[in-house]
Amino acid sequence: MKTHQFEVLVVGAGGAGLMAGLYASRTASTAIITKLYPTRSHTGTAQGGIGAALGSVEEDHPEWHTYDTVKGSDYLGDQDAIEFMCNEAVQAIYELEHMGLPFDRTPEGKISQRPFGGHTNNVTGKPVSRACHAADRTGHMILQTLYQQCIKNNVTFYDEFQVVDLLMVNGAAAGVVAIELASGEMHLFHAKTVIFATGGHGRIWEITSNAYAFSGDGPAITMRRGLPLEDMEFFQFHPTGIYKLGILITEGVRGEGGILINGLGERFMERYAPTVKDLASRDVISRAIYLEIRDGRGVNGQNYVYLDVRPESVNKYAALDGRKNPDGSPFVVTGEQILAKLPDIVDFCRVYLGVDPVTQLMPIQPTAHYAMGGIPTNKYGEVISNEENTTVPGLYAAGEVACVSVHGANRLGTNSLLDLVVFGKYAGLRAAEFAKGAAYQPLPADPAAFARAQFDQFLTADGKENAFDIAREMKKVMFDDMGIFRSGQGMQNALEKIRELQARFKHVRVTDTGKIFNMELINAWELGNLLDLAEVTTVSALARTESRGGHSREDYPDRDDKKWLKHTMAYLRENGRIELKYKPVVITKYQPKERTY
Repeated sequence: MKTHQFEVLVVGAGGAGLMAGLYASRTASTAIITKLYPTRSHTGTAQGGIGAALGSVEEDHPEWHTYDTVKGSDYLGDQDAIEFMCNEAVQAIYELEHMGLPFDRTPEGKISQRPFGGHTNNVTGKPVSRACHAADRTGHMILQTLYQQCIKNNVTFYDEFQVVDLLMVNGAAAGVVAIELASGEMHLFHAKTVIFATGGHGRIWEITSNAYAFSGDGPAITMRRGLPLEDMEFFQFHPTGIYKLGILITEGVRGEGGILINGLGERFMERYAPTVKDLASRDVISRAIYLEIRDGRGVNGQNYVYLDVRPESVNKYAALDGRKNPDGSPFVVTGEQILAKLPDIVDFCRVYLGVDPVTQLMPIQPTAHYAMGGIPTNKYGEVISNEENTTVPGLYAAGEVACVSVHGANRLGTNSLLDLVVFGKYAGLRAAEFAKGAAYQPLPADPAAFARAQFDQFLTADGKENAFDIAREMKKVMFDDMGIFRSGQGMQNALEKIRELQARFKHVRVTDTGKIFNMELINAWELGNLLDLAEVTTVSALARTESRGGHSREDYPDRDDKKWLKHTMAYLRENGRIELKYKPVVITKYQPKERTY
């Protein structure tokens, strides 16, 4: 087995991984391992913008951003971490600009900003322009910019290597085991510090905006090594996914004046969020769409509604709302402006739907989008191992794989890109600093034994079950019973089904026994990750007898701050069962109160 040695090892090459690798590489030998070519990472699909209170086009303040994030989290976010992120946001944007990121500009040459759901002027309660953007491909631009900087800084990349195990020695991170996809060979990466930046796990659900590669590798790997996962019951459903496909239609469409229309031709968000209407937070809008469909107001009685960004509609409702530009002039858009500001969205709709958004309505439905929960960390990206916030020496996490927790029960749009930039940076800085005074941990005699056993299972099982069938059944039951609305009975049904699928999974045998790009084998292993995370998500959700943010229970419709203003910490025990413990939410300035939009 080939062995490699680096002071800092980053797993994942999305925005968080590249940011961590870039900052770590300034003082430490650094490598990034990625299952994809870096510029194919999922950060590249982020569309509408990255949040920061620059005040480029109207008054804004980091304090307002902080409050909106706390409120958006349904008061489950840790306020010290939220304040840290929002205060760091302005500097982070200027750092990206100086690296060469081509943000859109105002006529005066400032970084342009647009409104996004849940971001408000805290005095008037009206939407505020806080999302810095590069057309509707902001994440793509961040990814390209950071990758160029990492290449410039001589970061070593191991592209198309699948990390399959974390090595822990004496309670500290010591490296990882990875499979080189091109050869099927296992490689040992010995490191002083390890940073996980592997993204989310949206492939658990049937309709999702997540890429095929988003299989929850990081949380599953760390959970098997005895570390907890935090707040896994909270998963965000983005309100505007392309009907049936789940491909994301950015919130930036609504930021540019787009409105939601039901099957009766009504602008229905006035009923659910009378102040900000179509720019309410994502959990509010997703539930509103679900209720419209459930009550028979979907389009032609089907499971979708329309998103309307046709200029005549946008201008009509902007006039009715009294919407103004920052200079006080009436808000008016043209077809040319829509094409210029939302080019990818226009292309997506034309290609996948045969619809031109400038002249036609877009059919949309909520889509599984973002994990608020994950590997627990503090605000410097250091992984914590228990309810007392004890840090794990040499282990870090950043981006969607981590739970800081700045998103709490519901993430505001634009805060995911901000999360990965801010916490990716600090994870890299802390890892490099730790590596300076640390020694390489001695490795066990056979460091790949645990990883090898996982893959041998698929070569020796009796073959009674098919991985594709198990995946399909998992996604359906999770979408039906662990989706936007949940109930005790439905979640219990989902849990029983998941455990049945886990038992059947032990009989899966791959038919491809070759080594070169054996994706059947890798996909089977990824399915095991998803099943484990589906179980921990469902167990955590069943225990939380309230509704909060992305966790909405029909049998417990109210938020219960007396009992549930706390984070879930879920552990996988040696008997294979999930044990739940809890820790308090950090509250500094903002006491919980009812959310209104």
